[in-house]
Amino acid sequence: MTRTVWFNCCAGVAGDMLLGSLIDAGADRLAVMDAWGGLGVDGFAATWERVQRCGVSSLWTNLAIDEPHHPGDHDHDHADHADHDHDHDHRPAGEVIALILAADLPEQVAADAAAVYRKLAAVEGAIHGIDPNDVELHEVGALDSILDVVGVCAALHSLGIDRVTYSPIAVGHGTVRTAHGTLANPVPAVSRLLAEAGATTVGLDTTMELSTPTGVALLTVLGDACGPMPSLTVSSTGFGAGTADPPGRPNVVQAIIGVEAAAEGAAQPDGGRPCHLLEANVDDVTGEVLAHTIARLIEAGAHDAWATPIVMKKGRPAHTVHALCDDAQFGNVRTVLISETGTLGVRASIVRRWPQQRREAVVDIDGHAVRVKLADRRVKVEHDDAAAVARALARPLREVIALAEQLGRQLDDQTEH
Repeated sequence: MTRTVWFNCCAGVAGDMLLGSLIDAGADRLAVMDAWGGLGVDGFAATWERVQRCGVSSLWTNLAIDEPHHPGDHDHDHADHADHDHDHDHRPAGEVIALILAADLPEQVAADAAAVYRKLAAVEGAIHGIDPNDVELHEVGALDSILDVVGVCAALHSLGIDRVTYSPIAVGHGTVRTAHGTLANPVPAVSRLLAEAGATTVGLDTTMELSTPTGVALLTVLGDACGPMPSLTVSSTGFGAGTADPPGRPNVVQAIIGVEAAAEGAAQPDGGRPCHLLEANVDDVTGEVLAHTIARLIEAGAHDAWATPIVMKKGRPAHTVHALCDDAQFGNVRTVLISETGTLGVRASIVRRWPQQRREAVVDIDGHAVRVKLADRRVKVEHDDAAAVARALARPLREVIALAEQLGRQLDDQTEH
């Protein structure tokens, strides 16, 4: 079964809000505290407090940090829910990643947390035009942000989450003050993270910093889909509070946890699982639009989407755009197919699919995390992860993929025994 969490980020997202929502939904607090203890750092204390945010009962992660303040650090009085309202230090990205990998943490927790910081380092490096290893992390390198990242990864691990999904992410406008000075809201790191993940946003009429780099990095690195809540048999829910309590809207992230409906049908493999096949023929759409449409269909909840070349009347070259989806996503997928292609009609039929059981894991290649999918003694390497490692290590991509597959098979063998 696929145990899934969907985060509702209609008010934005920050690391402490994600953590609070998971704890409120039943994550093991002791597992989070043990993970923090495994970092081998001190100078902090943590409590979870029940608060009200615009009438919504939620859990606030209150971290007290004893770190020196540096002039120019992010002024959280002007942020809607920056990760915490504390003084900050900054650390090189390599130091943060080394701290996590050297910590006494469960393997999956360490791999996930390190992957989040590698992405943050890569984004900051691209923004400032420097090597990711040389990036000085300011707000996201502070101890409270490190605790947020490790805490969220530990909470997900304690809940046995297989898949992370999230809603469109709310952002504000105007400017915010940071360690780099006054920047556009959302800040460049958030904008780039959203763009690279192809995530959908919702703009709210506020100058508050609704979504922080830490929160967005956690979602876009650990999550594999942005869109409506998948079909779930819900087992628990929780609300994580931001520090601020603005009027008119609850400043919370909602976590909804359950088993995906598609996974529940696995006990009847002979009959397969029914789903919709939507199709549209188009002869006036460019290759770039086709590629964008396929990506948007996946974001809307399609299991798969693709295009095939065809010949229409009068010998015109054209394409059929296809999408597979369940009942719950039918309306969203059909709307995207129509709006993105401009087609004058969509047809649908019921088909059956026999998805093979699979699970996700993370292997380590010279300190770099690479995600793999394991299914019936087959290993599928996440291409983007392998490509990033190949660039970082200056090794051929095919060698990195081969090594990741080998490590994945070893991990699969260990699991079976």
